[in-house]
Amino acid sequence: MVYAEAKPMDSNEIPVIDITALRDGTDPLAVAKDLHAASTGLGFIYISGHGIPERSISAARNLAFDFFRSPTEMKETVRVSSSHRGWLASGGARMGDKLKSDLKESFVWGMQDENGDTVADHPLRGRNQWPEFLPELEVAAMDYFRQAHEVAHHLMRGFALGLGLDETFFLKTASRPLSRASFVYYPAQPEDMGADQFGVGPHTDFGVLTVLCQDAVGGLQVEDVNGDWLQAPPIEGTLVVNVADLLARWTDGAYKSTPHRVVNSSGKERLSLVLAFDPNPETMIDANDIFGVDHAPAEEAITCGDYLQWRFDRAFAYRKTE
Repeated sequence: MVYAEAKPMDSNEIPVIDITALRDGTDPLAVAKDLHAASTGLGFIYISGHGIPERSISAARNLAFDFFRSPTEMKETVRVSSSHRGWLASGGARMGDKLKSDLKESFVWGMQDENGDTVADHPLRGRNQWPEFLPELEVAAMDYFRQAHEVAHHLMRGFALGLGLDETFFLKTASRPLSRASFVYYPAQPEDMGADQFGVGPHTDFGVLTVLCQDAVGGLQVEDVNGDWLQAPPIEGTLVVNVADLLARWTDGAYKSTPHRVVNSSGKERLSLVLAFDPNPETMIDANDIFGVDHAPAEEAITCGDYLQWRFDRAFAYRKTE
């Protein structure tokens, strides 16, 4: 038996974009132009100049490994809540009705105030669950969340400028974002599981934008416009950013939400730090707001909160039993 195969990536297929001039304001339009071109292409981008210190990444990654390597009964103390906060065991997610359940484990959290409190105004938002057996995790996780969320804000300004919009367009209702972060752990995948088993199966991301920090192990694969799978290996000092379904819908398909998957054939553990950016739940995802009232979008307007709840209910096993 074999692993699912993917071709080596051509350097032109997923560009590397330095966003320093967007972050510091020295030339945001130049960066916006590059982001726009990449998003109307494959929809995947390597980002350099993101500004997240390596010490923050390392602290989060090391503590995440400590968490996932802990005994199951300890991780069970923070088993995922009905508001999608906490630990999801291997097999807890399936990306399609005809796919096998994913091998990955995840630990999910979202925004909180200085007291650790979170507004509970949507089914996908509630109090974070931090493991008592690893108290240092909260500080490192929230530090990484804040910094990755800032990167997402810069990128959303860039996308707006690239579309000829006011730079605040995508951030007008982002004071109470539905954004969530996750540590995603992929065990080494034995070859005898076959080519139809994945760390995470082929899927597009649900929300607006995904900011991914890979480790050095690799395993990410992206589907190109011809339906072929490409390797998207880690590039030192970069993050991987991809357009997700709601941004594709908001731009009426101008920006591409591209299928991707993970096959961990390395024989090693793999860990990703993931930030899924989404605005407030009431945010209307309406292409007419971008292209005008005379435009006829392919899909009708929907709120961010309603769309995400529908997608989560389909994908996660624990939500099907409630």
